[in-house]
Amino acid sequence: MEKEQSKKTPKKPQSKTTTPKKPRVYNTANLKKGNPAPKGNQWWRLRTKHGRDKIFTTPEILMESAIEYFEATDQRKWNKTDFRGKDATKVLIPTDTPYTMSGLTLFLGVNEHYFNDFKDSLKDKEDSISKGFSDVIRTIEQIIYTQKYEGAVVGAFSSNIIARDLGLVDKKEIENKNIKPIEFTIIGKKNLNQESQ
Repeated sequence: MEKEQSKKTPKKPQSKTTTPKKPRVYNTANLKKGNPAPKGNQWWRLRTKHGRDKIFTTPEILMESAIEYFEATDQRKWNKTDFRGKDATKVLIPTDTPYTMSGLTLFLGVNEHYFNDFKDSLKDKEDSISKGFSDVIRTIEQIIYTQKYEGAVVGAFSSNIIARDLGLVDKKEIENKNIKPIEFTIIGKKNLNQESQ
């Protein structure tokens, strides 16, 4: 019997400093610290609402915010470097900043995807608020297009970049339907040795 007892693995001595694990308390404070939520939780049911709020409650507020963006952009200047005179003196020329949808959405605190989804959600809606938002969005897009186009025409903006951004393409396709194939006839090879004789 003594031999059987010696074959058993000895028990590891328990450390006196070990403390039992505390169960995790899952509350919103723990989630904000990066702790994962337990699998199968139903916390989403506790929300009072689902989905994101509209950024703008009325078309007028959206238009006012867009005007604020346009005014802020008009005040923001970029300096273009140029060299002038016979000594090629470096000169900084303040230039205007073009309006962009990307700049507008950043100013509004949303991204372009959200803005485009909002615009698409207004299609086929007949209520007055949806129509108002559609009209305001079309007006904003027209203002941005016109400012870029006119700026490129007068040379304030790079015409190549603006033309590509606005989808203006200068393509010339020449099609000639009267093209005839060229025919070659090979008569034969002359032997240089025979001619010299």
